[in-house]
Amino acid sequence: MRLIQGKKINLRSADIKDAEFILEMRMQVHKTQFLSQVDNSLQKQQAWLKSYKDKEKTGLEYYFVIESKQAEQLGLVRVYDLHSESFCWGSWLIKDNAPITTAIESALLVYEFGFGELSYKKAHFDVRKGNERVVAFHKRFGAQVINEDRLNLYFHYPLKNYLKIKQKYRRYLN
Repeated sequence: MRLIQGKKINLRSADIKDAEFILEMRMQVHKTQFLSQVDNSLQKQQAWLKSYKDKEKTGLEYYFVIESKQAEQLGLVRVYDLHSESFCWGSWLIKDNAPITTAIESALLVYEFGFGELSYKKAHFDVRKGNERVVAFHKRFGAQVINEDRLNLYFHYPLKNYLKIKQKYRRYLN
């Protein structure tokens, strides 16, 4: 099991036992209106997680539970669509009552994983245009919109931009 340790939270590889929490998070309409829909079926979620675990073993994608140092589940995030020099991340969900620093610290840990552990030179991701808070978050971090379509903004985030923002937010890391 992969564990990425932060200052106040960890990213831990999702497992079959997390299916109920994942389904609960994915069924919250106010949280998932900008994500692909899932069936409200624990069995289907467990089956999806089993197939995901095969992808994780081969390094094709990673699904993490964001949790406190006391192992309280606070959210979810995925790293996927891996290319030769770029990784994508998304499916980022954080519980309503999570500590306010969870978003910043979890994003930093994703970048530490992608740029550090996986050695990518850039990140890419898309955000639905209506998801204004997440769009603003990524822009504050230095991500650049490189394209758009009717639904999405497509971002590019080079390692050099992360290294700058990491200095600004280093207090959120170990």
